[in-house]
Amino acid sequence: MYTLYIANKNYSSWSLRPWVLMQELNIPFHEELSVFSDGSNWDTFRTFSPNGLVPCLQHSDEIIWDSLAITEYLYENHPQVWPKSQKARAWARCASAEMHSGYLSLRNQCPMNCGVRIKLHQTTESLLKDIRRLDEIWKQGLSLFNGPFLAGKSLTAVDAFFAPVAFRIQTYNLPISDASAEYVKLLLSLDSMQEWYKSALLEPWREIGHEQESRDCGEIHTDFRN
Repeated sequence: MYTLYIANKNYSSWSLRPWVLMQELNIPFHEELSVFSDGSNWDTFRTFSPNGLVPCLQHSDEIIWDSLAITEYLYENHPQVWPKSQKARAWARCASAEMHSGYLSLRNQCPMNCGVRIKLHQTTESLLKDIRRLDEIWKQGLSLFNGPFLAGKSLTAVDAFFAPVAFRIQTYNLPISDASAEYVKLLLSLDSMQEWYKSALLEPWREIGHEQESRDCGEIHTDFRN
């Protein structure tokens, strides 16, 4: 049995990726949630994760501590993690790696906070550049592989890697094309995403740092949390 270590569902975009992937592909796992504390989480998270970060996957004696590495580890035993065709698989890996290492303005200016709705103080050109690139890559995948998911008819890891973006678009009402809006609607309708979102709304914890990040980027006009 896999054990997946995650943090607060309301904030932890990195944790969401393997969680959604494993849920949607019916890969059984045990969830261990470690709550973000004010200040550093290094000491707490280091008890299960070598780099002191989430997500982290434990499987027998193996510890895998990065979302992209977790995805590749799962693929070795669950080939449905990536598309069957070599072309689709190569494209999906490129898009996932780009999401894993890029989109810094989107990450920094629109931190994940599932349970609230925020009007941005400003929409910078660097943020718009990231959004335009999202539109471009999503429309490319949907066109090349005939959807409704980015690499074909079934959800694969590339969709899981962009799942946190769907929540960001919902939270900040980011300007996207109609085609991208339909894709976001699909992601948000997934059973796994619905379950994650409902759990996020029920979480009693408010971590000062994450809450301040949200206030710094815009005005919180609606809070759906418990």
